[in-house]
Amino acid sequence: MSSLQLLGGEPNASDRQIRPFSPAVRAGDFVFVSGQVPANAQGELVPGGIEAQTRQVFENLSRALALAGCTLEDVCKINVWLDDARDFGAFNRVYMECLGTHRPARSTVESRLMVDAKVEMDVTAYKPQTA
Repeated sequence: MSSLQLLGGEPNASDRQIRPFSPAVRAGDFVFVSGQVPANAQGELVPGGIEAQTRQVFENLSRALALAGCTLEDVCKINVWLDDARDFGAFNRVYMECLGTHRPARSTVESRLMVDAKVEMDVTAYKPQTA
């Protein structure tokens, strides 16, 4: 396998502290996107419930995937952390809205998150590199 390609700059949060990870990493034909929370371009969590926050996370995932020339259609696996299992139904409605007919493998758990958000997701995409 070729070397890892770190994509994107070190992300900032609302406290303006650099976070010690890459938004995405390409390893051969696979792209791994770091966990995305519902933060806007200024690093602040978007207001609203699970639906607004899920839409923001999908926007952030799409932006990170684009660093490797990928889209949500290239995603083969999604990991989801929900702060409250009672949000599962509303989360699924937005999830289906954002992915359309695409159905990657998925794991979903209830977990306390590192920030005061309702949802966090990371993805793995597969897109062969062109020579």
